[in-house]
Amino acid sequence: MYSELYFGDESRKKMQIMIDDIKSVFRERLETVKWMTSSTRQMALKKFDRFNTKIGHPKIFRDYSSLEIQADDFMGNVLRSIRFEINRRLARVGAPVDKNEWEMSPPTVNAYFSPSDNEIVFPAGILQPPFFDHDIDDAVNYGAIGAVISHEITHGYDDQGRMYDAEGNIRDWWNDGDKTEFKRRAKLVVDLYDSKEVLPGIHVHGERTVGENIADFGGINIAYAALKKRLKLNSHDNREIDGLTPEQ
Repeated sequence: MYSELYFGDESRKKMQIMIDDIKSVFRERLETVKWMTSSTRQMALKKFDRFNTKIGHPKIFRDYSSLEIQADDFMGNVLRSIRFEINRRLARVGAPVDKNEWEMSPPTVNAYFSPSDNEIVFPAGILQPPFFDHDIDDAVNYGAIGAVISHEITHGYDDQGRMYDAEGNIRDWWNDGDKTEFKRRAKLVVDLYDSKEVLPGIHVHGERTVGENIADFGGINIAYAALKKRLKLNSHDNREIDGLTPEQ
C-alpha cells in the first residue's frame, strides 16, 4: 500500500501537530477579527469547531475487486474505470452519507476542503517532500504544507465556502452588515488580481479566481503566524541555517 510505504506514524503525528497549531491561530483570528459582529462570529466559530480533518488515507479502502483491468487494453481500462465509478456513485443515491468517504485517492498530490462535509483532507501523496517531511525544520514544513493547510481551512470562509454552515448545508448565516463588508473586502482582492498583467494585454480574471486568491492570502498569513508561535515553543529550530533565519 502506498500509505504504508510512504506515510508512517511519525509523519501523521507531525502533520497533526501542524494542523492543531494552524487551527489554533485561525480560531484566534475568528475570535478577534474587528469587522465581524457577534452573531456572525458565533456561527463562524461553530462551523470552525465542527471542522473534520482527514490525513493520509481513508479508514476503509474502496473495493475495486469487480473492476477488470487488462495489461494490453488501455482504452478498455479507461472506459471500464469510468463505468465502475459512475455505477458506484449511482448506487449511493438515497443511501446515508458516508462520512468516511474520500474524494481523492491516497497517492494524489493535492488537498481539498469539502464544504458539504465541512472537512479538510490531505492525502499521503502531498505529504511528501518538497511539501512535507517529518525530519525537516519547522520553517520549511510550515512554509510548504503549512500554507496548504491554512489555504484549505480558509476555503471554508471564502466567497463559496462561507455559504455553507457547520453541518455542510447551504444556508445564509451572515447578517446583512457582515455580508456587505465581506463582499467589499473580497472586491479588493478581485480588483488587485484584475490589475495583474500576466502577458501584454492579458490580465488575470479576479472574479473567477477570488476564492483561490483569498485562500492563498489566508494560507500564507496563518501559516506564518503559526510558525512564529511554534518557534517560541521550540527554540532549537529558531536558529539560522546557512545564513537564513526561519522567517526567511
